[in-house]
Amino acid sequence: MLAKYTKREFDRLLKDTLASEYGTTLDVASNQQIYRVLALIARQMMSDAHKKFISRAYGTGAKQVYYLCMEFLMGRSLRNSLFSLGLADVAEAVLADADIKLDSIYDEEPDAGLGNGGLGRLAACYLDGMATTGIAGTGYSILYEYGIFKQKIVDGWQQEKADNWLPGGQVWLKSHPDQSIEVKFDGEVEESWQGSFHHVTHKNYNSVIAVPSDMYVQGYDGPGVAKLRLWQAKAPDFDMKSFNAGEYGNAIRQNASAELISKILYPNDNHMEGKILRLRQQYFLSAASIGDICQNHLAQFGSLDTLPEKAAIQLNDTHPTLAIPELMRILLDECGYGWDKAFDICRRTFAYTNHTVMSEALEKWNIDIFRTTLPRIYSIVQELDRRCRADFEKAFPGDEGKINYMAILGDGQVRMANICCYVCHSINGVSKLHSEIIKESVFHDYYLYKPQAFKNVTNGIAYRRWLLAGNPALTKLLCDVIGPEFKHDAQKLSRLNAYKNDKKVLEALDKVKQANKEEFAAHLKKVTGQVIDPSSIFDCQVKRMHEYKRQHLNALNIAAQYLYLKANPNAEVTPKTYIFGAKAAPGYYMAKQMIRLICKLGALIDADPAVRDVLRVVYLEDYNVTTSERLMPASEVSEQISLAGTEASGTGNMKFMLNGAITLGTLDGANVEIANAAGMDNEVIFGMHADEVEALKTMGYHPSMFANRDEVALEALNFLEKGWNGEDFHEIVNNLRNVDTYMVLADFADYRRAHTDLLKLYADRTRWNQMSLANIAGSGVFSADRAVTEYANNIWGAGPVK
Repeated sequence: MLAKYTKREFDRLLKDTLASEYGTTLDVASNQQIYRVLALIARQMMSDAHKKFISRAYGTGAKQVYYLCMEFLMGRSLRNSLFSLGLADVAEAVLADADIKLDSIYDEEPDAGLGNGGLGRLAACYLDGMATTGIAGTGYSILYEYGIFKQKIVDGWQQEKADNWLPGGQVWLKSHPDQSIEVKFDGEVEESWQGSFHHVTHKNYNSVIAVPSDMYVQGYDGPGVAKLRLWQAKAPDFDMKSFNAGEYGNAIRQNASAELISKILYPNDNHMEGKILRLRQQYFLSAASIGDICQNHLAQFGSLDTLPEKAAIQLNDTHPTLAIPELMRILLDECGYGWDKAFDICRRTFAYTNHTVMSEALEKWNIDIFRTTLPRIYSIVQELDRRCRADFEKAFPGDEGKINYMAILGDGQVRMANICCYVCHSINGVSKLHSEIIKESVFHDYYLYKPQAFKNVTNGIAYRRWLLAGNPALTKLLCDVIGPEFKHDAQKLSRLNAYKNDKKVLEALDKVKQANKEEFAAHLKKVTGQVIDPSSIFDCQVKRMHEYKRQHLNALNIAAQYLYLKANPNAEVTPKTYIFGAKAAPGYYMAKQMIRLICKLGALIDADPAVRDVLRVVYLEDYNVTTSERLMPASEVSEQISLAGTEASGTGNMKFMLNGAITLGTLDGANVEIANAAGMDNEVIFGMHADEVEALKTMGYHPSMFANRDEVALEALNFLEKGWNGEDFHEIVNNLRNVDTYMVLADFADYRRAHTDLLKLYADRTRWNQMSLANIAGSGVFSADRAVTEYANNIWGAGPVK
């Protein structure tokens, strides 16, 4: 258990640390100084606890889990760390005595925006889950100097600004330059044989030094602590010769080129330089992490023979795939293993999580770029390709089409997902539906080849962050009604089902939601000046801006509602506030057009006194984890409207459910399991099923067939095409009419029907609150604790540290 502090003890600790770090006292310290001191105290406690935890792990021979991901969307750390350490209440009390609000201290911390969306937030949740369940877990990623980007909306258009999070976030990081790893790029490889010994020499390479910094994630109310090791790219040395000769540009160019690798998350790759930088980032992460893992293992065991028994490496999507050939390189070139033994070690060590069937997650690299940038890794990949083709020929004799599709090299490209599928002992999807889809479609041939490797682990969230820390009013109500055991075991939330007909509980639930809505509305007005009505329905769609997530379906329906209200000024309607939050990838033009459409539609409605009291559109600029923590408790409708078969799982849908929002969605991703957990009649489901989508694609989808027989759709499309105030949205309209990749128009009529049904349900307050209660009660299965336990039992072969 964690050491507990009395108010007096913590008061002394805080004041002593302020004095030693800043030479100041609590009554005159700035909020920034107090934030940094609280962070230092928490970091030191977690660092000390991690040393003890890992020492026990080594002592008991516990298996280590290494989680590699290009992004970890950590958000702010102070609130969560104090909460998990059991210090939030005592810190709040000590500061209150000095007339300081702890919330104002939390606001001093920038969000660690080291991720884009669900992938990075899931990785952060899994660190929390491993720490809480006592699994010895380490995450690996890159210490990006600038996060994803700060989003600014200017006249409807997304503008990207550098997210300079490090000055405020550095306090959580402890650098370990003595544990740096050299990563080699470019150059040439020479191979030679001396008898049976194979020698590989890498010449004329460019070195980049990977310098690690560690931050910690405390498990809830227990001894477990996870570590996130982030790599920063540094040049190996400084070119003094050029500098002394006055060639200052040459002197700093090598440094700048090396350090570019850890400069920014996901550089735009719609040009050659961006593609090369992304590849260098991925190898940098993979090589540094594998080097670190191997060094740690060798220091303890003296040989890599036992690596599969003592280490599990999870590749979170294809970005860290190069960890596989990098481990092969170390085993072959540095440890002298033969190919078969090296491959066996890799196969038993690595597992792969696929997160989406979207093309961007099935990365392919141009062979020429790959060979030039990573010459030794390319030669290993070539050999992997030769051997996999021979294996596939045995499994599927004469089936050249299948073999070429499954091969690692083909069409002038290196196929990263195929490397994972060929080598890894486990391949998992992230919801039951998604795991079935990858077996039936994109990885079907690999499923035939090694069916035992395919598994499912439905995603989970660090639910304490969004419920216990983020929604204290609901947490208190739950404690009063079902007792506090759910704080340790999310499955205990199911006890709430016993109160579905309890009028007092339902009314109390309604009051909590209303108070949270009022609090969010007040916050929004204070921060942005936007005014929303807390008595209106809060209908939320917050996630990455992407065509497959279909924010434009939502916008098209809002346009149709606007036109209806203009044509029927006396219609009785329930006031509704649509809340959007999303960033578009900098090079994704259509996604940026979708943002512009939503913002301009919101401005049009806001300027129209005839409708703005009953219809409102809010765009949350620069949506991030902290904003999510504020929004989730206030949410009432969770829009999860991706085309069936395109969303792997989702995690935002789980956070909404946990906070009592009703899912309005398709049966896609984890929506299927959400509906099963809460009861299908406690969600509002619409749209085609995944098999119907596939059938329509096979038959040939023509959006005009649906638009031409739907007067509401036609009117809304014509309205957007014509535009207003000199602006139009013809590019989006043309896309919907002629292409409509994600079948917006096919689902549009049923989506409107779902909104109509939702309004009827909302009008019956008892029924609505029963639905909300059922969602909260059913959300326990979506805990990250459950998810990492499934990984540990079924994939990693790891257990809690004893």
